[in-house]
Amino acid sequence: MSAPASRGPRGAAVVSDPIPAPRSVRFDAPWDWLAAGWRDIWRAPGVSLVYGVAVAAASWLLFLGLLQIEALALVLALAGGFLLLGPMLAVGLYQISRQLEAGLTVRFTDVFLPAQHSRGQLAFFGVLLLLFFSAWVRFASLLASIFLGGMSLPPLRDFVQTLLFTTEGLSLMIVGTALGAMLAVVVFAFSAFSVPMLIDKRTDVFTAARASVAAVVANPRPMGLWAALIVVMIGAGVATAFAGLVIAFPLIGHATWHAYRDVFGGGERS
Repeated sequence: MSAPASRGPRGAAVVSDPIPAPRSVRFDAPWDWLAAGWRDIWRAPGVSLVYGVAVAAASWLLFLGLLQIEALALVLALAGGFLLLGPMLAVGLYQISRQLEAGLTVRFTDVFLPAQHSRGQLAFFGVLLLLFFSAWVRFASLLASIFLGGMSLPPLRDFVQTLLFTTEGLSLMIVGTALGAMLAVVVFAFSAFSVPMLIDKRTDVFTAARASVAAVVANPRPMGLWAALIVVMIGAGVATAFAGLVIAFPLIGHATWHAYRDVFGGGERS
């Protein structure tokens, strides 16, 4: 079957790759994805670990910036937002796994220069995730102002005490967690496989997002487990003063590529 074609801005035919229907995977498949991701780290440790160090360093710089402006109470909201941006931050890791899968040598230039066909769509998807991230941070600040009486955010230690030991703080934590979880589910559904697909296929953001949502709907239990594992690993990375991100972030990125290949075909099944 020939690939579908659309018309570009100048009338030239733009060929899109056919997108296979997502297939069902076992509930414990995420553990296989992590095992494959772990192997990829040590097949290309130089590039993978430098990537992890860069993410950890950027997290530290953001933390120091919040400390400088006395806004450490935003750390909790930004940690949640970090999960929203994760799929785009891991683009280079998907590239590494793709190169390894093809039996090619991994080079830094390949990692940070995705295929020509995907650059525009990846940029567009990155803008969408940045908009979600910005909306989340503003929404979290608005909730804090509503529940804490419009006061400026207190220092982090006092903010945690307020959250845990006051009625207003507990209400903020419950409502913020619930609404944040709903937003996270929506973003996770359309971004879980979108970026790997944009790298792998000649397609557009909306087609990739629809395919990602279809894959999550077709695999609610394994994708729920995968989401929980991501939250735990990122949480552990943040809790270790970001040092754990050196391993956790590359591991999640490589594993996500193998998740994509497993769900949309081409991955190994054990």
